[in-house]
Amino acid sequence: MLLCRKKILLNEILTIDVKPGWKKGTKITFPQKGNEQPGTMAADLVFVIEERPHGKFKHDGNDLVMVQKISLGDALTGCTISVTTLDGRLLSVSVPDIIQPGYEKVLPKEGMPIAKEPGKRGNLRIKFDIKFPTQLSNEQKSGIRKLLS
Repeated sequence: MLLCRKKILLNEILTIDVKPGWKKGTKITFPQKGNEQPGTMAADLVFVIEERPHGKFKHDGNDLVMVQKISLGDALTGCTISVTTLDGRLLSVSVPDIIQPGYEKVLPKEGMPIAKEPGKRGNLRIKFDIKFPTQLSNEQKSGIRKLLS
């Protein structure tokens, strides 16, 4: 099988100013900037926004979701965690509650910018991954039973 590719030559520089909050699938069209052939109008040149996975955050609509690992002790007694936002700010987040499986801490207006509503943002939702110990001595087990009874 022979595969052919058309080569597109551009004589100009096209600039795409990607706006914060643009979603996957957003199309940017440059009318009549595409392939030109004698006797026909130039085609439109269309770029489609794609997302690459982030190492820490995931999208859920306009919200950002992250998972924070904490110890069982911190889950039971409360803790303060440090979160670096997408724009580089460092937030100190206090979680005084008992953190149970499924618990989420929501930080309003710390999520993705909403492209169609300048100045508005989604929420940052922090989910917790509680690290349970893999072993406990008999003495530790007895102490925990006594403490939690």
